[in-house]
Amino acid sequence: MPEIWLNYGITDVVLDIKAENLEQKIDSDGKILNDQEIDEKLQSLDLSKPMELVVLHNSKSVQKIISSLFTLCEQKSKPFPKILTDKKILNLVKAGLPEGSSINEFDDIDISNSNLVFIGEMEFDGLFGYETISTRLIKKFGTDSMLSAYAKRNGNLPLPGQYPESLEESKKFTDNFEIQGIEIIANSEGIVDFTIDHPSKTISTTKFLENNSIKEIDQQKTMIISTGKDASNNTFSKSLSSLWNCSNVIKNDGLAILVAECKSGLGSDAIQQFIEGRLSLEQLRNPTKYISGMEDLLFLSEIQKKFQIGLVSVLPEFYAKKLEIISLPGIKNSMDYVLKTQGIRQKVTVVTDGARLLLR
Repeated sequence: MPEIWLNYGITDVVLDIKAENLEQKIDSDGKILNDQEIDEKLQSLDLSKPMELVVLHNSKSVQKIISSLFTLCEQKSKPFPKILTDKKILNLVKAGLPEGSSINEFDDIDISNSNLVFIGEMEFDGLFGYETISTRLIKKFGTDSMLSAYAKRNGNLPLPGQYPESLEESKKFTDNFEIQGIEIIANSEGIVDFTIDHPSKTISTTKFLENNSIKEIDQQKTMIISTGKDASNNTFSKSLSSLWNCSNVIKNDGLAILVAECKSGLGSDAIQQFIEGRLSLEQLRNPTKYISGMEDLLFLSEIQKKFQIGLVSVLPEFYAKKLEIISLPGIKNSMDYVLKTQGIRQKVTVVTDGARLLLR
């Protein structure tokens, strides 16, 4: 019996699947940068001026860059950068920081401070095509600009790995600020590459993500998808990106089971309002104001016309029912459900790093 480990929050869980039921296992790939290569690339940062490093999300690759940066500052006798991050992930980020670092909450809505250097790991995104530092900033600080980006979406289905007008909106938004970004490309093994520049320019790194993360496979009847890392399944809304990345290869009337702990809940005001009956699907078509996570609710409702979705998470079953999703209490239950509903010979494709893969 093959032993396949899937990320589930801060831990991994094992999927027990018989060899005859495993169609294929798909993971990300790409050549990993070694410590020396990382250090050499970090040399382009100006360490002589004060730096406030804003951590946009927590992942091993982000922690690795911070650790290497601190080592470089030590070697050059330069002051360590101040670390800032969102209150929700402050303790998580703090736990992975090197000794001698201090961390504070980043709650400043003024992002025009030229000492700010934003750090994040690039992934795919259903609305913008790519999740970049620019798209993270427009979501966090540019509600009015987000309405424009949402209005410029190309249809009502997710388009990961494409270059819609919405992505240009995010570039225009960050062009207004004199800031820097460290845009990371990583996979399940480590850092593949990173770019240091203004966030509207680090978007060019998408080409490198494309080269390493797009895989072509045949249409699949059944798929079990893990996001690959805690930062990508911390909330339900965030975990949906991994589903969008695989949606093009799932057959009509197929089944996709998402393995995502979602320990921080839904992560979407729009999905919360829909569950509470305060937002209808019709209101998503041409809204007059943007509500966070609106695009994910729209994409979810459209994609469910094509195939069924199951979810292994800690979310209340009540939420799943409201969203017409099959709630599965554990990873073992996901395989049991497949065999029970689709037959004991059903082949299953397992995706282990869904947030950093795009299947076509």
